[in-house]
Amino acid sequence: MALGQLGRSHDYRDRADAGHGLAGFAEMQEARGPLMELVLDPADTFVTRVTTEAVLRRKDRAGLTIVASALAVADSHHNNWIHTAIVDVFSIFADDRDNALKLCEELSQDTDGRIALGARQLHEMLTEIDPVLGPAITRGEPGR
Repeated sequence: MALGQLGRSHDYRDRADAGHGLAGFAEMQEARGPLMELVLDPADTFVTRVTTEAVLRRKDRAGLTIVASALAVADSHHNNWIHTAIVDVFSIFADDRDNALKLCEELSQDTDGRIALGARQLHEMLTEIDPVLGPAITRGEPGR
C-alpha cells in the first residue's frame, strides 16, 4: 500500500498525510498497523494529532478502536495530543459525542484487553466534553 510507504517517510508532513489518507481505510486489517504507528509516531506529535483526528472523524467503530488501542499504550505526551484531537472532533455535536460514548461502552467489553482498557480511557475523556450543540431536535414534535 503506497500510503503505508508514505507513512514511513523521514518527513513528518508525509507521515501526517499518510495518516490522514489511511484513516479512510481504517476498517481494513492492512491499514490498522500503520495507523497505530502513526497515532503513536515517535518523532513528531503533529503526526499523532493529524492521524488521530482523521481516524476519529470517521465516527465509527474502526476509528474508535484504533484510538482506543493507542490510548492504552500511549505515553503522557502522546496521550495529551490524542486528547486534544478527541476534544476537537467531539466538542461540537452532542449526538456525535453520545454515539462515540455508546461505541466505547461496547468496546470496553472487547476480548482484546488493550482495546478494552483504551476504550474505557476514551470513554472517560468523552464524558468530560460538553458539546456546543445539543441533541438534534426532531421536526414536527410539539414541545420541542
